[in-house]
Amino acid sequence: MSRRVTWTLLVLTTVLLVLAVVPLAVLMTARERVAYRDSQRADTRVIAAAAEEHLSDHKPATAMRRELAAAARAGDCAAVYDASARLVAGTPCTAARTEEARELVPGVLAGHEPEPPENEGRLLAAEPAGEVRRPAGAVVLARSAGPLDARIAAIWGWSAAIGVAGLAATVLLSLRLARWVSRPLSTLDASARRLGEGVLDERAEVGTGPPEVRRLAATFNTMAARTEALVHGHRAVIADVSHQLRTPLTALRLRLDVLAAGAGTGTAAELAGAQEEIARLSRLVDGLLEVARAEQATPRPSAVRVDEVVAERVAAWSPVAEERGLRLTAVSDGPAPTLSLGAGHLEQILDNLIANAVDAVPDGGNITVDHRVAGGSARLRVRDDGPGMSEQAKSLAFRRFGNPEARHSGLGLAIVHRLATVNGGTARLEDTPGGGLTVVLELPLWPGAGHGRGGGSRSLPVLKET
Repeated sequence: MSRRVTWTLLVLTTVLLVLAVVPLAVLMTARERVAYRDSQRADTRVIAAAAEEHLSDHKPATAMRRELAAAARAGDCAAVYDASARLVAGTPCTAARTEEARELVPGVLAGHEPEPPENEGRLLAAEPAGEVRRPAGAVVLARSAGPLDARIAAIWGWSAAIGVAGLAATVLLSLRLARWVSRPLSTLDASARRLGEGVLDERAEVGTGPPEVRRLAATFNTMAARTEALVHGHRAVIADVSHQLRTPLTALRLRLDVLAAGAGTGTAAELAGAQEEIARLSRLVDGLLEVARAEQATPRPSAVRVDEVVAERVAAWSPVAEERGLRLTAVSDGPAPTLSLGAGHLEQILDNLIANAVDAVPDGGNITVDHRVAGGSARLRVRDDGPGMSEQAKSLAFRRFGNPEARHSGLGLAIVHRLATVNGGTARLEDTPGGGLTVVLELPLWPGAGHGRGGGSRSLPVLKET
């Protein structure tokens, strides 16, 4: 923005200066030339008047020679010609007696006003001595063009200096103007970015910049304050509800345990069913907390090695899978990609998917986690050969509630979907060939990062088949 404002003002000022300064300099140059020529002609006429007294009135040449001497002292060259174009007198300088100077004499004697040329850096002027129609002679004066050139150079030099000073002032003023406008906007942009990253107490500075930017910053601060209040209120409600629910649930479970210890066979069976419902309610409360945390997550992307995280989570779940007689493996197809995800999000995604698969797959089943680069993203799949899901159930799987085939609280896939989409990815469900369910995640790659070490397909059996 600063560059755009600076260049715009600079171009505008340049155009205005060219349109104003250049014509003014041209006009002043023309006037200076006319003034210089007029001064030269006036001095030539003075010599011509003295020469006319000598040529027409036959008076002594004293006055004429005095004027020629004055012209010589001034640095001019002058020559006096009679009516026959013969040289009568002149200064020691011969510039007024050259061939070009002599060519002016017949025209002057004929009553014309020839345009004097410039000869070897000197301007020539020719005037009649006496009447214009019947002159008694002619006077030619050659004057150096150096003073005129110096004045013209000074005019253009001052014009250029004024133009440069105007451009410099424009640059300085435009930079100050651009910074005055853009710096508060940059600060506001940085504040908005930090607020989007989860820094809820971030506020913009409202004391600098134009009035419009100050009002925008004040509006932003109001919005940020309300957002902070809403988020903190939401978190407080969730924490309070969780605490209030867990306490009576724990007390109810203890009472049921005490009753079951001294109850008969039939009553003990009913109490066992009630304890299962209490356990389901506890898992539901925990799942609601996880969903709320996932929905409030605003990730700051970082580079995540997918092969390292997959190997770590598979190793962590291996005792659980082995206990239930399942085979859990991690497979990579090609180079291992580096993902752009929030810290800990990939671990949480894998934990939920593997936990769901472990609960769904019967003894002797298989769970496979594989990953590969697909186009401009990384594809991560968790496959099992369990009972799978119906089309209706798959359409409702990513909702918090409402899935008739969901086990336990049914919130694991909702958490996975939220964590994938908040990082710019996608999540979908597919049928595993031969039976079962496959969760397919398309996750963004880390910009400019390679896709890991090595290549080829490798399979890492973590658990032996039981």
